[in-house]
Amino acid sequence: MQHEAITEIQAAQTLDDLQGVKTRYVGKSGLVTKELGTLGRLPPEERKARGAEINAVRQAIDAALTEREGVLKRAALDAKLSSEAIDVTLPGLGLPSGGLHPINRVYDELIGIYERLGYAVVEGPEVEDEHYNFEALNVPWYHPARDLQDTFWLEDGRLLRTHTSPMQIRYMVEHEPALKVVVRGKVYRYEATDATHESMFHQLEGLVVGEGISMADLKGTIAEMARGLYGASAKVRFQPSYYPFVEPGADFAVWWENPRGESKWLELGGCGMIHPNVFKAVDDLREAQGKARVYEGQTGFAFGLGPERIAMLKYGVPDIRYFYANDPRVLGQFRGELG
Repeated sequence: MQHEAITEIQAAQTLDDLQGVKTRYVGKSGLVTKELGTLGRLPPEERKARGAEINAVRQAIDAALTEREGVLKRAALDAKLSSEAIDVTLPGLGLPSGGLHPINRVYDELIGIYERLGYAVVEGPEVEDEHYNFEALNVPWYHPARDLQDTFWLEDGRLLRTHTSPMQIRYMVEHEPALKVVVRGKVYRYEATDATHESMFHQLEGLVVGEGISMADLKGTIAEMARGLYGASAKVRFQPSYYPFVEPGADFAVWWENPRGESKWLELGGCGMIHPNVFKAVDDLREAQGKARVYEGQTGFAFGLGPERIAMLKYGVPDIRYFYANDPRVLGQFRGELG
């Protein structure tokens, strides 16, 4: 029995196989255990010798089991360590990376153009005072833009700015001419949303003030922006338009060739020469703060445009709401292109 048991123990390839051999020989119903159970039936003079013989077999089997268990456990550990080993010669795995949002990419392009032209970049508060958002910009109380359907009013009488233009007032109050700044930021309009309209969107506002500034300077600035966006051959068109804070006012468009080879005028924004009433409102605010009146008699221009429109056409986005859905299936498409 001892020889057969040790042979089976040494042949066991897994710990489960070894447990089976152990159960068969030294378990509660094993062969060795059964032999020990027969000692009570033997004459007293034979019982001692037979018991010693069976115990010797049990000890030999237990020793063989212990030795084989150690061998199998070491083999299992070696196999586990081998499977978890890191091959440092393998190439690295690419990890997911983020990218600039399309709106930020367009902002960077636009601001890069104006910084090269010597403009400073500023930002302003999104929660505004009615005076800065409307009155100082020559928007009287009866103007339709003040209606509830256009403006998000807050309980304290303030509002979410409807354009970045209030920063024109704030900047001029704190600085004397000459100046050249662009303002970036979110604006809010209380209106129905669709593929081309959102209640929150972005604007880029430009402001230039100094002696002798004319409409020709404004047109040259817009043309330089168009060339920066669409190449040296870009053409610009101006059409008369009304904005209460400029006079004269105009809308500007760029001759644009889309990826399908079609060409058309792309409307980008509005602009104009700063209205004298705006300069007067700035000086009134400066005077109230104990500062000199320095803007009345000055000339300057302002312009504004929306990065969303440029981004939609540049990247083929059919719905403005995709920009703000936080859907990785949409934004992930720009990861490689936008870096």
